[in-house]
Amino acid sequence: MPQRLFSGLLDLLFPPRCAGCGRPGSWLCTACLTQVAWIAPPLCPRCGEPARAPACCPRRHRHPEHLDGLRSAAWHSGPLRAALHRLKYRGQRVLAAPLAGLVVAAWRRDPPPAGLLIPVPLHPTRVRERGFNQAALLAAYVGRELGLPVDARHLARIRATPPQVGLSAGQRLVNVAGAFRYSGPSLHGRAVCLIDDICTTGATLEACAAALREAGAASVWAYTVARPRWDAADRDA
Repeated sequence: MPQRLFSGLLDLLFPPRCAGCGRPGSWLCTACLTQVAWIAPPLCPRCGEPARAPACCPRRHRHPEHLDGLRSAAWHSGPLRAALHRLKYRGQRVLAAPLAGLVVAAWRRDPPPAGLLIPVPLHPTRVRERGFNQAALLAAYVGRELGLPVDARHLARIRATPPQVGLSAGQRLVNVAGAFRYSGPSLHGRAVCLIDDICTTGATLEACAAALREAGAASVWAYTVARPRWDAADRDA
């Protein structure tokens, strides 16, 4: 059965309801999309926080070591927060497309120098529990829209780490250190961009970037759908 016809039948059986407000008709309605709080320049060129330069960035003491740059499309708040939660924890995969669309829009305004997209991987046990990797769904859509190749196979999470929720920034770094390994075609000279749903402290993205650097990547950026505001992200640091 063609995918479009199958999707149409599903919509008849289970009519779409907005993940943000519950209105019928779409998975993320126009009214909720207009409430998205875009992260606008000026931004720190290194970590993407609102700042004119690294010297005046509120997170300058915790800038990424292995990432060349980090960007997020919007703040993790309002309807966007609800939609990301439904994608990640309630299995509403249909939300991947509109959420990835936010990354595409932000990317086109502020494109990182990257020619290959790599989604942040989950450990195999987590994939079996959840049934999918939300970062891989997002990366597939972003890659199609931007015409960029996606490698969702060769960066792996080789160690099952405890959840990062509730850990301080320093604890998060320790928790995921050495948890990723790249085993694929040479990345020598390649400019790579990691894709994920949310960046909190950036510890997971940093651990992924370290593995890609070891594999020869010339530069590693990261792009996420959202991030919490700095004071919320670092309150436990």
